[in-house]
Amino acid sequence: MAANPSVLITGASTGIGATYADRFARRGHDLVLVARDRRRMEALATRLRQESGVAVDIIQADLTEAADLAVVETRLRDDTRIGILINNAGTALGGSFIEQSTDDVARLVALNTTAMLRLASAVAPRFVQAGEGAIINIGSVVGLAPEFAMTVYGATKAFALFLSQGLSVELGPKGVYVQAVLPAATRTEIWEHAGADVNTMTGVMEVDELVDAALAGFDRREPVTIPPLPDVEQWNAFQAARQAMLPNTGQEHAAARYRTAV
Repeated sequence: MAANPSVLITGASTGIGATYADRFARRGHDLVLVARDRRRMEALATRLRQESGVAVDIIQADLTEAADLAVVETRLRDDTRIGILINNAGTALGGSFIEQSTDDVARLVALNTTAMLRLASAVAPRFVQAGEGAIINIGSVVGLAPEFAMTVYGATKAFALFLSQGLSVELGPKGVYVQAVLPAATRTEIWEHAGADVNTMTGVMEVDELVDAALAGFDRREPVTIPPLPDVEQWNAFQAARQAMLPNTGQEHAAARYRTAV
């Protein structure tokens, strides 16, 4: 794999994806941009070619459509120049669970989980064979917080975290780095999809700061990067508490509190 491998970024026309494209172009990486909006990708590609001198390919694709997804999967399998996959494409829905239509929820799950899974699955065998490569999955702190009442969106982000952690366990020893990035509220167009006005909100991080922090975690090879979290020991304690439970779950009999007196 090249010293500066190509980077394939989904959801690359705007927001977090476009900023990742800018940052990796500045680092000298050629790019493959994937999104539905060709016009925006072409404008971004033109700017990055001029400013950084990198090669930029564009794949117009709706990752909720099987045929479009298959095109990106094939590119990941076959293009040995691609050494970094950024699974950034995602969306959100407004309203409560009972207000959201089943079809809308299904499309959300298809984009936020199935596309991420299929693209990682397409590229991971090649990365393992090469003994190197990186997969960045964009999750969210919402995946840690059912209390936020974003049930399906949060569930997809919990999936992104678990998938990333599981892949780290499996692929890390084989040379493949997997990073989960968990933003909190970030100034992107996803809020429009959820029917919210981000300009009326407080505590919203700018995209540039979010991506630069995520890349600091990438450079340190953190398995999980949470840019807004001030105290990493809170995350470490959370992980330690979870891991402390695991030996106690493999019991032959139900715990005493569940046994019915005869």
